[in-house]
Amino acid sequence: MRLPRRPRLLLPVAIALVAIVAAFFLFSGIYTDYLWFDSTNFTSVFTGVLLTKIVLFLVGAVLMVGIAGGNMLLAFRMRPMFGPAMFGGGSGADRYRLALDPHRKLIFIVGMGLLALFSGSSFAGQWETWLKFINGVPFGKQDRLFGMDISFFMFDYPFIRMVLNFLFTAVIISIVLAAITHYLYGGFRLQSPGVHASRAARTHLSVLLGVFVLLKAVAYWIDRYGLVFSDRGFVHGASYTDVNAVLPAKTILAIIALICAALFFAGVVRSGGMIPGVSFGLLVLSAILIGGVYPALVEQFQVKPNQQGKEAQYIERNIEATRQAYNVDKTEVETYNAQADPTKVEANDGDTSVSGVRLLDPALVSSTYEQTQRIRGFYSFGDTLDVDRYPDANGKLVDHVVGVRELTGPPDGQDNWINRHLVYTHGYGFVAAPGNQVDTGGLPAYTAKDMPVSGPLVSQTKLQEPRVYYGEDPGSAQYVIAGGNPNNPQELDYPEIGGTGQKNTTYTGQGGVPVGSFFNRLLFAAKYGEANIVLSGDINDNSKILYVRNPRERIEQVAPFLTLDGNPYPAVVDGRITWIVDGYTTSNDYPYSQSESLGDMTRDTSSDRRVIAQQPSDKINYIRNSVKATVDAYDGTIKLYGWDTNDPVLKTWSNAFPGIIRPASEMSADLRSHVRYPEDLFKVQRYTLSRYHITNPAAFYSGQDFWNVPNDPTQGTTNVKQPPYYLTTTMPGSKPAFSLTTTFVPRQGPNLAAFMAVDSSGGSEYGRMRILRMPSTVPGPGQAQNAFQSRFAGELNLLGVGASSVRYGNLLTLPYAGGLVYIEPVYIQVAAGGGQEPYPILQRVLVSFGNKIGVKRTLEEALAEVFGGSQNTQQNEQQQQQEQQQTTPSQANAALNSAISNAQKAFEDAQKALQASPPNWDEYGKAQKRLEDALKAVEGANAQQATPSASPTATTPPSTPPATPPASPSASPSPTGNTS
Repeated sequence: MRLPRRPRLLLPVAIALVAIVAAFFLFSGIYTDYLWFDSTNFTSVFTGVLLTKIVLFLVGAVLMVGIAGGNMLLAFRMRPMFGPAMFGGGSGADRYRLALDPHRKLIFIVGMGLLALFSGSSFAGQWETWLKFINGVPFGKQDRLFGMDISFFMFDYPFIRMVLNFLFTAVIISIVLAAITHYLYGGFRLQSPGVHASRAARTHLSVLLGVFVLLKAVAYWIDRYGLVFSDRGFVHGASYTDVNAVLPAKTILAIIALICAALFFAGVVRSGGMIPGVSFGLLVLSAILIGGVYPALVEQFQVKPNQQGKEAQYIERNIEATRQAYNVDKTEVETYNAQADPTKVEANDGDTSVSGVRLLDPALVSSTYEQTQRIRGFYSFGDTLDVDRYPDANGKLVDHVVGVRELTGPPDGQDNWINRHLVYTHGYGFVAAPGNQVDTGGLPAYTAKDMPVSGPLVSQTKLQEPRVYYGEDPGSAQYVIAGGNPNNPQELDYPEIGGTGQKNTTYTGQGGVPVGSFFNRLLFAAKYGEANIVLSGDINDNSKILYVRNPRERIEQVAPFLTLDGNPYPAVVDGRITWIVDGYTTSNDYPYSQSESLGDMTRDTSSDRRVIAQQPSDKINYIRNSVKATVDAYDGTIKLYGWDTNDPVLKTWSNAFPGIIRPASEMSADLRSHVRYPEDLFKVQRYTLSRYHITNPAAFYSGQDFWNVPNDPTQGTTNVKQPPYYLTTTMPGSKPAFSLTTTFVPRQGPNLAAFMAVDSSGGSEYGRMRILRMPSTVPGPGQAQNAFQSRFAGELNLLGVGASSVRYGNLLTLPYAGGLVYIEPVYIQVAAGGGQEPYPILQRVLVSFGNKIGVKRTLEEALAEVFGGSQNTQQNEQQQQQEQQQTTPSQANAALNSAISNAQKAFEDAQKALQASPPNWDEYGKAQKRLEDALKAVEGANAQQATPSASPTATTPPSTPPATPPASPSASPSPTGNTS
């Protein structure tokens, strides 16, 4: 039935309209991407990648259609003149031919179009492989098996494999399509007895099969070079079996495949299927026996009974290559005979870094920053803060915990399009506090705070631009339109403190794409599906649209060849808030190097809790911190600095995209002072060094000295690794330096095996990595944490009464006084009333050295408790015994009950001070001091009751305050010292 004339005319029109709309949306997406790259001055990356993809797409599509489609057309032209009759009648194929033949041109065009689309897209997706191949530079190092430059395996070998895979696919598709065409048009028939084929069909298919086997011969030869990535042996890289069995087998198979290809080509001039059948059987049989059975026999009967001896030289190659590929070959390992007795060492031993160690845990105090410095509910700080160094009042560099006040979006009930995209456009302010100080209430002693930003750090850093248009908050995923009318600013700058008004501003930065023209507004309206972009009267010629505002995402766009660190951090650089991001060049093609999952190597508490970005699970066996990237928080300016100038992979990408990588010499002195050793690289290297600190093949094979990164002891029983920590550390024989540190424990046992630190100060020693091997007597982090919790469980739990809870901060380990000292801050998480969420306040500092433990309000007091009382120990003990003997049990009971009552009262006063609106921090500090004195009295009273001279009839309370807190702050103490 024919359609009426009008619907027949409307159908093409509707199809045309749909095609036009689809093309417009496709164009808007591509063109707005170009405008974004143009606004960042990285159009060379956009055009370079796009043109490369287009060329590869066309090459892949044309080659695939040319090979597969050409063979299909050839098969059609070679069809028998008399059709199926030449073989004695029709078959089931005739029905298919009769059904398809009237539409064969349309089917061919559509089929080839789909084939071109898929093959072209697949080939275009390999643009990185192509660019590395044509721009690769030599490494200047040869592999140990073939003596070829490493660049062949890094840049050339992947491209060769890519081409071979493409050709294999094209030939297989050609064989299938040619066979179908010959079958449909009578070129051969499947009938008894056997297969009947025309000479043309037999010749055509023999040539195609010969080409396939010829490619297989080339693949066998190329596979020889792939043995340097083998995982057959004890470690990655060519093993004994690979070198002595698989390598010659691949060579023999390549020769056999050449012979078999010649036999297939012989089928062109000699009729019959015997020669192709024999050649195919020979190829399969040789692949099984020579390529499979023979290496398996060598592995089973030669290698496994003597694996250590057979694999020794190949393990040595793996150790050497792995240490080079992960850039740990210059790691300094030294024996450190750690002193474990605090009475035998000097308290400072010439080391002043411990007394100023960072106590603020950036993962815990984020909520403290949130509650005390958020100012308004539509601002927030990151889930974990960052550690950087800034000068104090005396000009000395001190570890600071820093954060940026970012905007989450409009307040509840005010979330409309204008507010979200035109008014609430940016965050405001940089907040910082020295890591080694707190105020009298246990809160951070801010040196940069409030809105507008104030504090001594502001004047020291000359902060001039505190606005944050580009940041890590999820709100940065939203676009904003800023910079409208400067005479009537409508962007919220910051709310007036103590008032009801607000300060407004207008964006004047260089970043962003102009949306003054109707055409640009139309394009972005299509991109975001938002008609208000076109209709709004608040958008004018001065307006700019800001999008892709996350620093990490911005760098991913302009440098897609880099793997980025999961933790960008802000710094005040040359008077502006700047995000600093470390970029890595990675590969899984370094010969003989051990391949591991990047995600597994970098997984620890910080990534597991999603406070920093998780790395992908891609396998790598090579990494370099090749680039230091910066993003201006105000205008989004991106700069890439080449950090590792010796990295051949970075040189290769610099050749591919000339001019986008700046030399490190262009970094300002201020920026260089904030450069630090990247976390994810350090995690990868510590994972590697847990085994590859061993360089002797026999010792490596036995594995008895392998290490583990300890689980985070502050996270309970979770099986998650302890993260590395930034802190100022003094390594033996060196001056204090800002470092990134970690610890190791043996594979078997909880004791400390080693301490590792890398200089992160940005000076001449930057990147110097040192490992201190410990004697087996030093307790590990888990043991230290258990000792802390066991020794002071009563006192710490008494702190966490009522609505409060005890939270342990990062357990820091560092060399001190000829030994290893553990330092851990203890926080009390309190609810401050007024609808505020609980947040932690620093209340105690735990210190452990050997088997001696100290706990005090300050680090100096805790260190003095561990080290300071060793000179008059006997005299003090005798005096304490005399005092205790003079104390009767009844007096001890009375003293204990009085001390607990005082502790209860001090705690209640502290809670009242917190619940005031605003919180009364002065009263809170005074109450905390009285609470500390009361807890000391509790400890003293317990000691008096535990003396041997006490009356045997007296009831002896526990030696520490009760582990179970009172049911409520108002509970009264019982006569035995327990609370109800």
